Amino acid sequence: MRKVQLFLICLVLSATAFAADKVIKLPKPNLNRAGTVMKALSERHSAREYASKALSLADLSDLLWAANGINRPDSGKRTAPSAMNKQDVDVYVILQEGSYLYDAKNHQLNLVAEGDHRGAVAGGQAFVKVAPVSLVLISDVSRLGDARKAQTQLMGAVDAGIVSQNISIFCSAAKLATVPHASMDAAQLKKVLKLKESQIPLMNHPVGYYK
Repeated sequence: MRKVQLFLICLVLSATAFAADKVIKLPKPNLNRAGTVMKALSERHSAREYASKALSLADLSDLLWAANGINRPDSGKRTAPSAMNKQDVDVYVILQEGSYLYDAKNHQLNLVAEGDHRGAVAGGQAFVKVAPVSLVLISDVSRLGDARKAQTQLMGAVDAGIVSQNISIFCSAAKLATVPHASMDAAQLKKVLKLKESQIPLMNHPVGYYK
């Protein structure tokens, strides 16, 4: 009987250890990180091999702020410009334990779905599943106007591209491996991330430390 009780306690503790936090509060971004823009541009390259080690919370915090964080708190404007300042691009963070939406205003991650959904981001390309984190860039084109118009969708794609470049340059400066990646299971991601029809998954960035 005692062995059964100990087994059940271990089972509960194990489940708790792997449960995804509902909210991950990120540390303040470090605006004094070493590295210059010119050096980062000169060293920028695509990398498709990653160490399995999880990204530190500090590196994840700085990465997300650089991608599309708020750099002018008085106006709420972002590190990435967007058409008419509609801020249509949302950054979803896919981790082994769960998928999160980056809340730039509060600089935190809010849980959307538990479990490992990196396979949906991979779109059949195995190297993506090795990266400890993938950032999925999704444009809610309804913020830009008529979501059905090709021009509206094109502007959403342009805005996502700007966020993608922010990610690439930050990773170069921070010595993180990444690659802009378009292949993914969009239908599965829409389901997992509970997206509206107007929210279009456009691209993603697997990110990790160099192998």
